[in-house]
Amino acid sequence: MSEIKVPAMGESITEGTVSRWLVKEGETVNQGDVLLELETDKVNIEISAEESGVLEKIVRQEGETVEIGETIGTLSAGTGGGSGAPASQPAAAEEKQAAAPAPEAPTPPSAPVAAAPESSDSSSKTASPSARKLARERGIELDQVQSKDPIGRVYQDDVKTHNTQAAAPTAPPAKAPAAAPSAPAAGGSTYTKPVERQRMSRRRATIAKRLVEAQQTAAMLTTFNEVDMTAIMDVRKRRKDKFKEKHEINLGFMSFFTKAVVGALKKFPTINAEIDGEDVVLKKYYDIGIAVSAKEGLVVPVVRDADRLGFAEIEKSIADLASKARSNTLALSDLQGGTFTITNGGTFGSLLSTPILNTPQVGILGMHKIQLRPVAIDAERMENRPMMYIALSYDHRIIDGSEAVRFLVTVKELLEDPESLLIEG
Repeated sequence: MSEIKVPAMGESITEGTVSRWLVKEGETVNQGDVLLELETDKVNIEISAEESGVLEKIVRQEGETVEIGETIGTLSAGTGGGSGAPASQPAAAEEKQAAAPAPEAPTPPSAPVAAAPESSDSSSKTASPSARKLARERGIELDQVQSKDPIGRVYQDDVKTHNTQAAAPTAPPAKAPAAAPSAPAAGGSTYTKPVERQRMSRRRATIAKRLVEAQQTAAMLTTFNEVDMTAIMDVRKRRKDKFKEKHEINLGFMSFFTKAVVGALKKFPTINAEIDGEDVVLKKYYDIGIAVSAKEGLVVPVVRDADRLGFAEIEKSIADLASKARSNTLALSDLQGGTFTITNGGTFGSLLSTPILNTPQVGILGMHKIQLRPVAIDAERMENRPMMYIALSYDHRIIDGSEAVRFLVTVKELLEDPESLLIEG
């Protein structure tokens, strides 16, 4: 019999959450078959069988947090159709054996009382794995825990607050139905307003934590400008067919913005740096993160050495990373590093926003919706032009306001003169 253990997943990841088991106890698997999916702070990882056999026991259930090297299941050696049945029979036999001694236990009357705290898992209440674990550790009966969930499911927070409620001198019974507010109906009776409680995914919780950390640790400011997209749209209109025919990829806006950002970062290297204690680490390479909206939240895969790539290579890299993000197949190497980030809220219709830093980076560029607006061409002429607001959020601890403004002006000038991107690059 071999143990299924949590593999090493990168130096920055020490634990994960069992997302779902794809195989049930007693089922036969072949070497290389995916057994379960593990959710980490950054990506989902599939754990495969290292040998053929039968999944004998699932040690850690879905929703439980596990650490690197921890045993989460056992696999018995052997293959073939007959091995599935024996695997389930011992389990059933063990259950019968465990149940059989129970009638003999009454000899010492104190035995059932001593075992009571450990029987939390036999509670008839529905509870999350983490709630059951915490209840066992604190010796709390789940039947005694008051749930805030409309359907009565007990969560970890309910167990945590149980001791506080039990310790209170008097707990007013009026607070029992506080989980769902009530309102008077026409006849004077009350009705419960429907609610749905959803637990945050591990990745969503991590994103929330890091965004708060970014706002608490960085002296973050945002400066704005606007770009006349006429020249870029003209280039795309004239070149898009030949570009796609030659490179088999569409000529989008992101390659122009990536090139413009790299050109501006070369002029203002501090914006391509990070803070390490009391040191400023100036990076001499340009790994540009491109924010992508995925099912579990925003992820930022990285286009490596963007300064060395042509327009087609940038477009292909972004398309590949975006596809992997949406199919949840990004590798850790796709997400690690990054010296500066670009995020495009314009794809969702955002006209103006203040992007939050992707720490430890000290700069992030926000793109927005292209909108026709009247623009003064000179003292006498007005024209409707496709305009885009752009925003630079930056860490004021090492970047001065004048530097941030000049960086954004450089990005604007490069975008409004697309031919210069080839020269600057």
